[in-house]
Amino acid sequence: MKIWKKCAKMTNTSKNQIKVDLVDENFTELRGEIAGPPDTPYEGGRYQLEIKIPETYPFNPPKVRFITKIWHPNISSVTGAICLDILKDQWAAAMTLRTVLLSLQALLAAAEPDDPQDAVVANQYKQNPEMFKQTARLWAHVYAGAPVSSPEYTKKIENLCAMGFDRNAVIVALSSKSWDVETATELLLSN
Repeated sequence: MKIWKKCAKMTNTSKNQIKVDLVDENFTELRGEIAGPPDTPYEGGRYQLEIKIPETYPFNPPKVRFITKIWHPNISSVTGAICLDILKDQWAAAMTLRTVLLSLQALLAAAEPDDPQDAVVANQYKQNPEMFKQTARLWAHVYAGAPVSSPEYTKKIENLCAMGFDRNAVIVALSSKSWDVETATELLLSN
């Protein structure tokens, strides 16, 4: 019950646009939500998080992953797994779920591409920052409800979808193949 009272306190933190809701009755599974930070490709998006509270909390960190698909070097574009030190070896018992959610917002604003969870995304982030921003913006639009992004990328998605490919598979293929339609099509056909 103590953990839920702490969660309820932070639920109305509208300034940073974070919230936590109870999923099950035994307080071990929560649903978090963070807003994409301003002046980032994620701005305007709402990101859902799965939060599992271990029996050893607060001495061990909660298990957190993104449910909403996101294009970020430190978050798996496939599973939503997060590479963030406070969710691993830098956790302290004094930290709260509010700390976790605010840290995730900060991670969205300041990626660590040299410690990636997703190597393909990290490579794009380092090699072609503008393409990374456009790709992240598009994923924010498609999966997190952010405002419309690049019309050029949207047209490429629609063209491949018109060929009968699954929309999510098309987005992943184009994103991972630097928006080259030919190599993305080859990838789609090989699966």
